[in-house]
Amino acid sequence: MSTAEALIPVRRAVRGFLAAHPRVDFDVAVSGGADSLALAEAAAHEGHKLGLRVRALVVDHGLQPGSGRVAREAAEAARGLGVDEAEVLPVEVTGAGGVEAAARRARYSALRSKGRGLVLLGHTRDDQAETVLLGLGRGSGPRSIAGMKPFDPPWGRPLLDVPRAATRAACAALGVEPWEDPFNTDPRFTRVRLRAEVLPLLEDVLSGGVAAALARTATQLREDLETLDALAGEFRTDEETLDAKELEPVPPALRRRVLRRWLLGRGACDLSDGHLRAVDALVGEWRGQGGVWVPGGLVVVRTHGRLSMNRREAARGE
Repeated sequence: MSTAEALIPVRRAVRGFLAAHPRVDFDVAVSGGADSLALAEAAAHEGHKLGLRVRALVVDHGLQPGSGRVAREAAEAARGLGVDEAEVLPVEVTGAGGVEAAARRARYSALRSKGRGLVLLGHTRDDQAETVLLGLGRGSGPRSIAGMKPFDPPWGRPLLDVPRAATRAACAALGVEPWEDPFNTDPRFTRVRLRAEVLPLLEDVLSGGVAAALARTATQLREDLETLDALAGEFRTDEETLDAKELEPVPPALRRRVLRRWLLGRGACDLSDGHLRAVDALVGEWRGQGGVWVPGGLVVVRTHGRLSMNRREAARGE
C-alpha cells in the first residue's frame, strides 16, 4: 500500500466531518498514540485546504515518570504533521471513581476550557465497539449502547467509522512512531481486557466483523433515540410540576424521555435507567407509593395527580 493510499481512510473521514460541521477554527486532542496522530495529520491536511487554522492540545496527566517529556514529544510530532501550533496542558488527576475515571474527567475539563469551540477526538470504530460492549455488560440502557456521538459539542469524533488498523497504517506511512500508553495494556482496566481478550474472541467465534457490527448497532440505536427524543421535545417540560395523568397514556419509552427532560431541567444529574423507571412508576404504576430519590439531592413525589421535585432536606422537613 502506498503512502497516499494509507492516508485515504482517515483523511476522507475528516473531510466528510468538516463538510457536515463547518467551523472557523478547531482543535485536535493529541495523546501521541496512533489514533490521535493520524487524526492530527488529516485535520491539518483537510483544514488547511479550507483555510482553517489547526491547533493540537496535548494533556499531560502526570501519572507516569516522564509524562512531561512524552507530552512535549507528542506536541512536536503534531507540529511535524502539519498543525499550526501545539500546546501542552498539565492537569492534576484527583477525585473518586478510580484513576481511569479521574484522568478522563481531568482531561476533558482541560480540553473544554482551552478549546476554541470544537475539539476533535481520535475515537475509532474499535473504541465505539468497546463502548457498546461496556454498555451491554452493565445493562445501562440504550443511551449507553448507542455509544459515542460523532458530533457532540464541544466534541467531534470524525473517526468513528474508521478502524484502528487504518490509523496505525497511516502513521506507518507517514514514518511516525506512535507512543504506546502503558495504561492501554494494563489488564486492571476493564476496557483493556475488552480490547485484548473479549473482542478478539468474539471476532474469532463469529468469524469476524464484530467491531463493525457493534458500531452499526450503536448508529441504529442512536437514530432511534434521536427520534424518541424529538417526540419527547413536543411535551412541555419547563414547568415546576408535571401532570402525571396527562402522561399516563403515553407509551413508556417515550414517557421516560419526557420525564428525563423534566428531571434534568429541574437540577437532577447522572440519571440511570433505574432512576427513570422508578420515577416513571409514579405515573404508569401509581399505587400511592412514596417519593423517589434521584441524583442531585432531589426527591420526586406525586401529589394530587402532579409530579413535583424537592430537595431531600425539604422533603424530610428539615
